[in-house]
Amino acid sequence: MKILTYNINGIRAGLKKGFDTWLNATQADIICLQETKALKEQVPVELFEAMGYQTYWQSAQKKGYSGVAIFSKITPQNVVYGYEEETGLDDPEGRVIRLDFSDFSVISVYMPSGSSSDERRDFKMEWNAQFYEYIAWLRQHKPNLLISGDYNICHKPIDIHNPKANANSSGFLPEERAWLSSFVELGFVDTFRHLNGEPHHYTWWSYRAGARDKNLGWRIDYHMVSEPLKDRIERALILAEAKHSDHCPVLVELSV
Repeated sequence: MKILTYNINGIRAGLKKGFDTWLNATQADIICLQETKALKEQVPVELFEAMGYQTYWQSAQKKGYSGVAIFSKITPQNVVYGYEEETGLDDPEGRVIRLDFSDFSVISVYMPSGSSSDERRDFKMEWNAQFYEYIAWLRQHKPNLLISGDYNICHKPIDIHNPKANANSSGFLPEERAWLSSFVELGFVDTFRHLNGEPHHYTWWSYRAGARDKNLGWRIDYHMVSEPLKDRIERALILAEAKHSDHCPVLVELSV
């Protein structure tokens, strides 16, 4: 089973750059999207339906902002937009959507950035703490989880092009990295690092100073699987040649 995650940074902008043609060529079974920046009715979903995808959208209340989606060729048994009602949590910024299948569940998540202001940095840490508690609760009900998306955190120095210069940058702050370590310790496996320990693999590049051409990037997009799925990881790749966004897609293949 081939699963992609991709912060598309505006799906309508991505379509102008050939995103639909590229996706069709990948033959992915499932793609998790972040920063869709659109309502479903603003997107020509028939393009994706013609490829065999069912599309599920969780958009932000603020127009043109944030938003996540999952496109799947496999019909889910259940769809949760945001959070379950019994959790008492809401998702006004459109950051979480989950599809439940017979033997595992997939979440597309867009975690806050925190780079625009101190207030948003505080919001990021609060949001992440809430998400941690939610996943700890969810794992009791759904032990086989794949949490795919833009985590907006580089976990370790190997995941960023210049760790010393970025030591005080949002996305690589000690408290953010400590949170991601604690999240992994809940019982998750970073699928890319599980198979690849080499440096210079990134998933986001600044638009400034030719950063992408120089490969001066950050690895902030992940497929995290819960421990019971660990033995099903067959392949994990960063697809840096796809250029519809300032991010690139990340692939994981799981045995069926």
